[in-house]
Amino acid sequence: MTVAKASKISPLDRTAAEPFYRQIYDRFRGAIASGLLKPGDRIPSARALTKELGLARGTIEAAYSLLAAEGYIQARGQAGTIVTPGLKPRMPIAAPMPQSNSGIAAASFRPDSILPFQMGLPALDMFPRKIWARLGARCVRAMQPSDMVHPSIYGLPVLRAEIAAYLQVSRGINCSPSQIFVTSGYRHTIELIAHSLLKVGDRVWLENPGYPPTRELLGHMHIAAVSVPVDREGMVISDGIKVAPRARAAVVTPAHQSPLCVSLSLPRRLALLDWAARNNAWIIEDDYDGEYRYVSRPLPALKSLDRDGRVLYAGTFSKVLLPSLRLAYLVVPETQVERFEQITQVFAAGSPELTQAIVAAFIKEGHFARHIQRMRKLWSRRTEDNSIPHVTSTTSEMGHFRKWWRNAVMSGRCDHVLVDPRIQTFAVRRYVIFLAVSSRMER
Repeated sequence: MTVAKASKISPLDRTAAEPFYRQIYDRFRGAIASGLLKPGDRIPSARALTKELGLARGTIEAAYSLLAAEGYIQARGQAGTIVTPGLKPRMPIAAPMPQSNSGIAAASFRPDSILPFQMGLPALDMFPRKIWARLGARCVRAMQPSDMVHPSIYGLPVLRAEIAAYLQVSRGINCSPSQIFVTSGYRHTIELIAHSLLKVGDRVWLENPGYPPTRELLGHMHIAAVSVPVDREGMVISDGIKVAPRARAAVVTPAHQSPLCVSLSLPRRLALLDWAARNNAWIIEDDYDGEYRYVSRPLPALKSLDRDGRVLYAGTFSKVLLPSLRLAYLVVPETQVERFEQITQVFAAGSPELTQAIVAAFIKEGHFARHIQRMRKLWSRRTEDNSIPHVTSTTSEMGHFRKWWRNAVMSGRCDHVLVDPRIQTFAVRRYVIFLAVSSRMER
C-alpha cells in the first residue's frame, strides 16, 4: 500500500473566498479522480496534515468527513485512512490524437521497439549478455568509495585509453586519450562541437538526404544548415563549394552514408579535407557504424587522412553494442583539447562511471573486437539472404515488396533505392520498419 503525501495535493489559496475545508476536499477529490491517488492508497492522517498545512485540526476533519460521506475515503482505525478500495472515479475524457494526413506511420529515430531493419538497432538478440553480466558484477564488486563520487566529465580515464588504442588499430586514427571526450550520444556530441567551435549564424554543410535530427539540432542553436546533394561517391563537394564556400563546418558520414549506404570516395575525401584546410573549416565525421562493412575490410576513417587538424571524429557504442548504453565519444584535434575541456566543464555532467567501467573492461579483454567480428558475419549473412524475416503475405502487394527487397539486397548498394512512402506504409503494417528516403530529403 502506498502512502500519499501532502505534497501530492496542490497548495491552498489563502486569498480565495472558498473555506479551507472545502479547498482540501476539492483537492483530494481531484487527485482521486485524476488517478494521482489510487484505490487503497493511504492518505495523511488528520494530525499529520494539520501540522503540514498549519491549519486547525477541525478544518482537516471537516474535509475528511465530507470525503467519507461521499464514499471517496474510508477510515480503518489504527491502519489509517485510505482511498476507498474498488472506487472507479470518472476520468476526464482525453482529447483524441490528431491524425497524420500523410498516411505513413511516423518512424522514430529513437526506436523503442525491436523490429526488422530498424535504423540504429544492432542485433540485440546476439549480444553477449552473460559476458556483460559477469563484467558488470565484477565492476560492482570492485567499486571503492572513490568510484562513487561525481564521474570525470571528460570520461573515465581507462575508457578513454581503451578507445584511443582501439581507434589506432581498427580505424587508423592516431590520437591520445586526452583528445577523447565521452558523451551521452550523437546529439550530445553535436551540441558539444557547436558550443565549442560554432556560433549563431554560421553555415554548416549537411548531406541531402541525411540524418534529420542533425538539421533540427543545429536549427535550435540558430546555425544554418546548407543541403549538399549525395550521389554514388558520397557528398558532392563541388556543389557544397558552389552554394556555401565559406561554410564553417561540414557533417558527413563517409564510411556508410545515412541513408543511401554509399561511401565517400577517396577523391571526394581529399577534396573535402582541402576545402576545410583552405577555409579553416571543420569536418565532423559521423562514423556511426563504420565497423560494419560486409563486402570488404572497413575503410580507414576520414580522420586518418587529416594532416591539418580539421576533422572531429564522432563514434558511438549505442549503435554497435546497445542503444540503452547512451554512450558515445568524440576525438578532437590536439589544438582544440583545451577549448573542449572548457566547454565540457560548463555543459557536461559526465556519463555513469559504472557503465564506462564495464565498456572499458569489455574492450580491454577483447570481447568488443570479437563481438564486432561476429556481427559482421551475422549481418553479411542476413544481407545475402533474400528472405524477409517476420513478414508473410500472399498478396500481389507483397510480391511487389519482395521484388523491391531482392533488387535492393542483390545490388550491393542502396543509392538507387529511394523508398516509396507506399512501401514504407506497407512495411510498417507488417511490423517491418523502413524510413522513406524522400522524408529525409531537404527540398
